[in-house]
Amino acid sequence: MRNVYKVLKFSYFFGVLLLMSCGNSTSKSKPQPAEAETSIDSPVENADKKGVILCFGDSLTAGMGLDPEEAFPAVLQKIVDSLGLNYTVVNSGLSGETTASGRNRLSWVLNQKTEVFLLELGANDGLRGIDLSETRSNLQAIINMVKAKNPDTKIILAGMQIPPNMGPDYTSEFRKIFPDLAEENNAYLIPFLLKDVGGIPELNQNDGIHPTKKGHKILAQNVWEVLGPILVSSNNQ
Repeated sequence: MRNVYKVLKFSYFFGVLLLMSCGNSTSKSKPQPAEAETSIDSPVENADKKGVILCFGDSLTAGMGLDPEEAFPAVLQKIVDSLGLNYTVVNSGLSGETTASGRNRLSWVLNQKTEVFLLELGANDGLRGIDLSETRSNLQAIINMVKAKNPDTKIILAGMQIPPNMGPDYTSEFRKIFPDLAEENNAYLIPFLLKDVGGIPELNQNDGIHPTKKGHKILAQNVWEVLGPILVSSNNQ
């Protein structure tokens, strides 16, 4: 019962706050560890780095309410550096981003060669009740654009879940979008980015939604379980 209460409580605050963040906006497998200070959408120029890990998403990626160096992409950079892996992690998160707005700004972001593309979008679509076929289509278009730019880019989809406000069918279908697209596109999947963080008060800011610095460290671990083996494998080739 306690777990159910926590999930429902998380769902309520998750819906309210992310909808607020939208209003403020102008717009296959698994690895362990040790931050990216690159401005949003800025191409990276670093001859000493082997490749770019591009984190493309909304407020969860941007690290809303925190300094950029505290968001999970920056934590990932620390892990990468601690292991001596030559990659630059780019935080290309934008608070309030939807799949449609992300699709529209992607071309500029892809001006940089990308080794790994982490796609974290969709939550704001679900909270707005956008037709799921549109969300799925936009995510597929983003994947297609990444592949067209560089067929060798490894794509990771960050799975997301939404509260049951839109009804059980919508909620269930929304959750299925991410594993379905991962399978259809031979992409990697993070089952749920907010695992072990969502609904836990001490791991979220006062808004009850966006993770704290400690929460983002857990998000980084959730990402690393999938990203780590990809980088290690590439490094050994």
